[in-house]
Amino acid sequence: MFDFKGKVVVITGGETGIGRATVEAFARAGGDVVIAGYLEDKGQDVVSSLASEGITVEFVKTDVQQESSINSVIAHVLSKHGRIDVLVNNASVFDGFAGVLDTSNELWEKVINTNLRGTFYFCRAVLKDMVARGEGRIINVASVGGILGGADGLAYTTSKFGVIGLTRQMAVELTKTGVVINSVCPGMIQTDMRGNSARILGDTAPDMARGVGVNPDALKRVPAGKKGAPLDIANAIMFAASPYAGYMAGHSLVIDGGWTIQ
Repeated sequence: MFDFKGKVVVITGGETGIGRATVEAFARAGGDVVIAGYLEDKGQDVVSSLASEGITVEFVKTDVQQESSINSVIAHVLSKHGRIDVLVNNASVFDGFAGVLDTSNELWEKVINTNLRGTFYFCRAVLKDMVARGEGRIINVASVGGILGGADGLAYTTSKFGVIGLTRQMAVELTKTGVVINSVCPGMIQTDMRGNSARILGDTAPDMARGVGVNPDALKRVPAGKKGAPLDIANAIMFAASPYAGYMAGHSLVIDGGWTIQ
């Protein structure tokens, strides 16, 4: 259905879960994919797995909390490929459902810096090239937690509300330039995000493990009665990056099994 042959695609947090499914989908559709990720061992596993299919992708270690690291990745991709056609801002860490009184300064800063600040830095760095060429696609991975209060913890929810706001504001400002900017909002998806978040957050991980605010009956809220698969989100991202979505601007595409329609 989708053909991205010859398109240069940068995907942040492409080592696991939704990110990995998105990398595999774009790569199998012919895209020249660069993974900008922090978990080097998992990133190289994706590279090796696709290499066994005869598909080449590149992993570049990136700290999305650091603007200098992001600028370095973008400069590398532009030097190697000459342009960036699609940016998928997927890198994200979870907060373990921590409420306001359980959210330390350290947890707040790491979640906001990764999920929101990193998304902004990547968008700004890539937009310089896209606006100059008058074309490009940016898809920011938000969450139903950016639509509903109470779906996640305080820091994560705040960051995803911010990602949606960032997406809408950029779309209002830049759609006329030819750059198409949208977000996707996954609901409950079967991923290992929490485990990876613990690796990235370090000393904050024990707080996450306590599962503050977790509702064991949360899945009952989903009409579909099950969690989604990472590929469900990857397919939505590919649609947003395709010619089929050329007139979609600043939209928050919700993929949640019906959770938010109730």
